[in-house]
Amino acid sequence: MKAVTQDTYGSADVLKVMDIGKPVPTAKQVLVRVHASSLNAYDWHLMHGDPKLARAVFGLARPKLKVRGRDFAGRVEAVGSEIEGLSPGDEVYGEADGSFAEYVCAPGKSVARKPAGLTFEQAAAIPLAANTALIGLRDLARVRPGQTVLINGASGGVGTFAVQLAKGYGAEVTAVCRTRNVEMVASLGADHVIDYTQEDFTLGGKRYDVVLDLVGNHSLGAFRRVTTPTGTLLLSGGGVYEGGSFVGPMGLFIKRKLLAPFVRQRLLELPAVASRENLTALCELAEAGKITPVIDRTYVLSEVPDAMRYLVKEHARAKVVITV
Repeated sequence: MKAVTQDTYGSADVLKVMDIGKPVPTAKQVLVRVHASSLNAYDWHLMHGDPKLARAVFGLARPKLKVRGRDFAGRVEAVGSEIEGLSPGDEVYGEADGSFAEYVCAPGKSVARKPAGLTFEQAAAIPLAANTALIGLRDLARVRPGQTVLINGASGGVGTFAVQLAKGYGAEVTAVCRTRNVEMVASLGADHVIDYTQEDFTLGGKRYDVVLDLVGNHSLGAFRRVTTPTGTLLLSGGGVYEGGSFVGPMGLFIKRKLLAPFVRQRLLELPAVASRENLTALCELAEAGKITPVIDRTYVLSEVPDAMRYLVKEHARAKVVITV
C-alpha cells in the first residue's frame, strides 16, 4: 500500500511516499480503508521532533512511528475478534497513528461511525481537533450558559470547533485570530473577534471565566491576567512555530504545574485522549448541525509534503484535508 513515511526528523522534505506492507489488525483493532485524513499541529511536531524534549516520547534519534497522520475517515475492511459494534463495509472515522496511508489499523476504542450526511473529507477534519475542544470546554472547563470564554487561536483546527462548541454551551465567546480570518471566525458564532495584529488581548483589561490557549504565544502571567480570579485557564500544546527549541510550548506546562497548587485560578493542561464515546458525541453534534468542519485546502496523498509546507508557511486556517 502507499503511505507517507519518515526515517529522520526535519522539515517536510523528510516525508516520502512509499510502498509498504498492508497492516494486519490485532484482536482489539479495526482495519480501515482510508478515504481521507487531515493535518494537525501534532503531525508537524512529530515530523520535526520538536520540541526536543518531546523526543523522549517520539523517539530519541528518529521517530518510533514511521508513518505520519492521525485523523482518518473511511470504510471498515476487517475487525479484530474482540471488536463489537463494527463490521466490514461500515463508514467510520477516528484517530490512529499512521493515517497518511491507504490503510490504517486503529484501536477499536478510537473508531466510531462516521456522521451521516458528511463526506469522508469533512468527517476526517473532525477527530483530533474537535475532540480536543470537546474535552477542554465540556469536561475540564465545564462551560455553562452566561460565562465568558476567550479562545486564543480561534481560526485553527481546534479553535474553529471550540468557537462552535462554546456557543453551543451558551457562552459569550471572544475569538482571537489574524486579520484574514476575522470574518470566518465571526461566521462560526463568535460574539467578539480580536485581530491580534491590531490588538493585544492580554493588555485590554477584560477578564474571562474561561481562557483556552491554543497558541502558546504569551507568558503564563499574561494569560492569568485575563482570567477571572476563580476562572479556568486551559493550556494546549500550541500550534506550529519557528521550532528548534528544547522545551518550546511545553515551558508553559512546566510553569503551570509548579504554580497551580498555590493559586485560586484553575490552571489546567489540555489532553486529547481519543475515545469512541467522544467520537459518537461529536457525530451527534455534526448530524444536528451544531458543529461544522471548516476546510481550508485539500491535497492528495502524494502531496502531503506540500500540505505540510502550506500548514506552516501560510498559517492554514481551520483544517487541511488529505484525500486517499
